[in-house]
Amino acid sequence: MKPISCSRRSFIKRTGVASACAAFPFLRVAGQTSPNEKVNLACCGIGNQGGSDINALFGTGLCNIVALCDTEMGGKRTQKTLQKFPNAPRFTDFRKMLDKHDKEIDAVLVGTPDHSHFVITMEAMRRGKGVYVEKPLAHSFHQIDLLMAAEQKYKVATQMGNQGHSDGNYFQFKTWQEAGVLNNVTKFVAHMNGGRRWHKWKGDVAAIRKAIEKQPNVNNVDWDTWLAHVAEHDFTEQYLNGDWRCFYEFGNGALGDWGAHILDTGHEFLKWGLPTSVEPLKMEGWNPLVFPMASTLLFKVPARGPGLPACDVYWYDGVGNHPELPAGFHGVKTDSNAPASLGGSDQGKALPPGKEIYGDGVVFKGGSHGSTLSVIGGEKADAVKASLPQVPKSPSNHYKNFLLGVKGEEICRSRFSVSGPLCQFMSLGIIVQNVNAKIEFDPKTRRITNHAAAQALLRIGEPPRKGWEEYFKV
Repeated sequence: MKPISCSRRSFIKRTGVASACAAFPFLRVAGQTSPNEKVNLACCGIGNQGGSDINALFGTGLCNIVALCDTEMGGKRTQKTLQKFPNAPRFTDFRKMLDKHDKEIDAVLVGTPDHSHFVITMEAMRRGKGVYVEKPLAHSFHQIDLLMAAEQKYKVATQMGNQGHSDGNYFQFKTWQEAGVLNNVTKFVAHMNGGRRWHKWKGDVAAIRKAIEKQPNVNNVDWDTWLAHVAEHDFTEQYLNGDWRCFYEFGNGALGDWGAHILDTGHEFLKWGLPTSVEPLKMEGWNPLVFPMASTLLFKVPARGPGLPACDVYWYDGVGNHPELPAGFHGVKTDSNAPASLGGSDQGKALPPGKEIYGDGVVFKGGSHGSTLSVIGGEKADAVKASLPQVPKSPSNHYKNFLLGVKGEEICRSRFSVSGPLCQFMSLGIIVQNVNAKIEFDPKTRRITNHAAAQALLRIGEPPRKGWEEYFKV
């Protein structure tokens, strides 16, 4: 099932998606495979979210799990996956796995910590493998540039794991925007106000430094591979089991974690591109090591054309750091397919992850992931409700869409050319959280023009640690 380049004619003949091939002539498909053949999938990061992704991909019936890789192969978090696939070869270093089983692997799942997404994804793409990588796509703006360039060069199927991008909200938002229902949006408010791992330290630098003091590596974690290209750090359990997300060096905070589930359709279908500035309106508990206790950011998006005026995009995170809610908000219950543990309530102190969109005489309310929008107010609300277009159903969930993309039968909806600019939009906000200052950004030169330290963070992760330099070349 090794992918090979296809001509436009042969692609059309085998898949029947002429329009897709015309729009995406760079895609590769499985050359001579039968539609019934399964994708051979190797998995990097097999606990927590990675383990959930493995189950979901395997559950489509479209793939075989042919190799497993995790730097903490002996830890508790990997055991369920190891027991479910006892015959799959096991590795702690993704490079060794790909070297040994290159010919058997068609695609790679990357469900590792944020900082290591880039190097694993780049290695897999170079070898001609399709890649499903968890959000955010990579740890820095520049790494995302390189991955988008690699997608064009290596012509493989790619998908970022913002699963709602193949669910109801994706098709509804697309249909409503194309029909003019979402014209003239001038304000878009997104929020994720759940407690986060770093809140326990309350921004206390001394407490954070104590928590990351050197510890013995009792579970024999492959620490060198876990660090990947990042500078040497003493081993500590504090960086494992998801706590890496707390630290600027390894994670992307609440915005990097949840922004891809809440901002995604706005970014794609309202054509935000990249903002001209990002301003910190609130930065509670700021410190130089981990993300703030709470932050409010304002992204300024310039006008993009007819029906797409300048738009203020707001991001709120932190417990109790809620936006001002529009009239009618509590009168409409939003469907939610976000994880139940983070669903919250529309009433009282708990506010579920979601968004409010202010358009031309109409206000919309939405949730996270694939949750659909509701019309909740505005002088044109009744007229809009009476003329809403019919929304098509999704032909495939996000996991099936990826595997069919590897087989050449569908176009991946969150391919890097789509998810990359979204993650770069978010990365500019993450830089603001890091430096605690407003940045001015020039989308043409792709530079931060007013803050030297912030500009340096566009390339965070470079220079890479010795032995990892090759991944920063396309």
